[in-house]
Amino acid sequence: MEEKIIALFKEKGALKAGDVATALGVDKKEVDKAIKALVKEGKVESPKRCFYDVVK
Repeated sequence: MEEKIIALFKEKGALKAGDVATALGVDKKEVDKAIKALVKEGKVESPKRCFYDVVK
């Protein structure tokens, strides 16, 4: 799941968690949990409120 999210951010840029869930066809709660873990690991950041992107 986390690899798919990172790949999507690299392809599309900053997205909201809901948009990630729609693009991947999964539940938003799963995406929220995965993004939270990625932020904690330092792989994903929030460039502006409610949006997430890979750390550049």
